[in-house]
Amino acid sequence: MNGKPAFLAWLVTHWLLQPSRAVRGGRQLLQLSYPLTGRLWASRIMDGETNGSAASGDQPLAPEAAEAVGAGEMVITEGKARIIFPGRNEVFYNPVQEFNRDLTCAVITEFARLWLSAKGIRAIVPGEKHAGKMVVDLSEGDMETVQEGVEQTAAPGEVCQGGLRVLEGLAASGLRSIRFAQEVPGLHAVIANDFSARAVELMGRNVQLNGVGHLVTPSQADARMVMYQSKAEKKPFDVIDLDPYGSPAIFLDAAVQALSEGGLLCVTCTDMAVMAGNSGETCYSKYGAMSLKGKFCHEMALHILLHSLDLRANCYQRYVVPLLAISVDFYIRVFVRIFTGQAKVKASASKQALVYHCVGCGTHHLQRLGKVTSHGSNFKYSPASGPPMGTLCEHCQQRHQELSEVPLYYTLDHLSSTIRCNTPSLLQFRSALLHAGYQVSLSHACKNTIKTDAPATVIWDIMRCWEKLHPVKRERLSETSPAARILAVEPTLKASFTVREDANPKSRRRGLKRFQENPEANWGPKARAKAGGGISLALQEKSRQHQGKRKEREESARATLGSFPSKRFKQGTCSFGDQCCYSRTPEETSAPGPQPETPALDSQRDCSSLEDPGQPSTPGQPDAPMPELDPPSPLAP
Repeated sequence: MNGKPAFLAWLVTHWLLQPSRAVRGGRQLLQLSYPLTGRLWASRIMDGETNGSAASGDQPLAPEAAEAVGAGEMVITEGKARIIFPGRNEVFYNPVQEFNRDLTCAVITEFARLWLSAKGIRAIVPGEKHAGKMVVDLSEGDMETVQEGVEQTAAPGEVCQGGLRVLEGLAASGLRSIRFAQEVPGLHAVIANDFSARAVELMGRNVQLNGVGHLVTPSQADARMVMYQSKAEKKPFDVIDLDPYGSPAIFLDAAVQALSEGGLLCVTCTDMAVMAGNSGETCYSKYGAMSLKGKFCHEMALHILLHSLDLRANCYQRYVVPLLAISVDFYIRVFVRIFTGQAKVKASASKQALVYHCVGCGTHHLQRLGKVTSHGSNFKYSPASGPPMGTLCEHCQQRHQELSEVPLYYTLDHLSSTIRCNTPSLLQFRSALLHAGYQVSLSHACKNTIKTDAPATVIWDIMRCWEKLHPVKRERLSETSPAARILAVEPTLKASFTVREDANPKSRRRGLKRFQENPEANWGPKARAKAGGGISLALQEKSRQHQGKRKEREESARATLGSFPSKRFKQGTCSFGDQCCYSRTPEETSAPGPQPETPALDSQRDCSSLEDPGQPSTPGQPDAPMPELDPPSPLAP
């Protein structure tokens, strides 16, 4: 050992809950091997065997190489590759990323072993000992060892039929692709792409200098278009390497689509200021997550990148399986495989979580977004319960770092049904919130809604005050019901329901339309498009049958009640006229002889069960307690 710090690679099997180890320090050659279970294991770390870079003067150049080097250019040696590099920095090259390239060559080599072994091809790496596979026959008493037959092999620098198709989306000088061709076995083709014409011209010279033109093909195009085109032509890549200058966010959507089933995606992020908490809003716009400042910022950066990859893959019924994730110096690097599977995609929400970070003691808690419950061979996917803690840290009583925005809303009918009371008007509830000093607004998504910055304790205090003005029969509530438990707490806020002028928005006072009208009949999701177009008559008929089914159900219920008499009100006391949903009394309809005259108000029906409790049951008499309404009986008395 020469004193260089050892490296530890974080081997990811579940990127939410398993801890990671950051890789820091110099650059070393990391040789990896792993069984056919999809896991990467660091088998040995070799100190002192790094592939250093050398200028043209460090080693003698071949005559053809010396002729290829122009004025102001130099030759850089890395691994087994030599590249011509212009001194004016016209094409990007960072020698510090050598460890990145060393590691990528090692990972793709091990991936090639796994990929080719399924096809009966053995990958050969120069200098690596190989023990022939043995077949043991246990059919008889004595064990007989038989040497396996001759198998197909694949070595670095050779075109392998059925091998890996590799894309380096942002190749710059082409150094990485050339190293792939010279050091990784089992390759069929390597596409070295870059958007810069100068970079592609330099790439061609470097490919010719290293003699790998049979494997490496320079390409000048937008990397996204190359990946989208490969998907359209049904020629997916088996390995895609993305190492951009800054954020790879704009390339991730195309990458997860352009990979073959089980393909390898290698992604580097160098925008660590964004991912480590300095610009959380920029992190959200690029990766769909807010970054937090903390000691675990580099660990969180890895989680954020894996979350972003999985989120984009889920859009196409695909999911990611992390193999290796590291944090090195000023960048992070992840290696994931992409698979297709609806069941795994459904479980993706259970792998994501919100982080509550205490600004005092640094304690953090995780709140999963979803959970998976197994029922035999079936699984149920549902939102996770929470939150896992209160607003203050249980250890140091400091606040948790979280957002205080208002993304959701309440509905008045749901609040009222929870405590089993009648519903306050929209203006009354909005006024109560305004009197309490909170902001409130409506929502375009649903009528009768309340969006407010008031906490849930204030919302329920207002409902408790409303219930005191309009009491419910608490003896009918179960002791364990939400209504009983909420009403058992005395409100700490004295709500005022006096209607304020600003409780009614100007747009509502002017009668402006707040909700979009139905654009056409039978509108909504359409059937999947088919060759030749059109929609089957069966689907048209099914769509027509489902229109207005709720209205038909209400009319059917009203017709059913019309066959039963009312047991609550007498004839002549109904104030709803034709709106009454009950029939005449059986005695009246079945009695022979002349019928007594009835008021014109109830000439068609007997009475209504919708009598206003605030009105006297009999004209001229005071209010009396109403008897309970019995359910209609189908049997005639």
